[in-house]
Amino acid sequence: NLDVVLDIDLPLVVRFARTSMSIRALSTLGPGSIVDMERSPDEPVQVLVGEHVIARGEVVVVGGHYGVRITDVVSPGDRMRGLEA
Repeated sequence: NLDVVLDIDLPLVVRFARTSMSIRALSTLGPGSIVDMERSPDEPVQVLVGEHVIARGEVVVVGGHYGVRITDVVSPGDRMRGLEA
């Protein structure tokens, strides 16, 4: 019965950016530190389930909270290939 599977909660992650830092730089971080992500806030974000990108979107503010407006959904074939990797 497909209805049983459709009610399973999955972890959804929105990836804004990723960067690398040396251990020396990490050790100097503290309250008020700024980490430059070298990207514009207007660039698309990735929406992931587990480690797999399922969509892309843009950050929006909804009622004072952050949200994501989906602009592109990864094709079912590409999603399946991602699961196989």
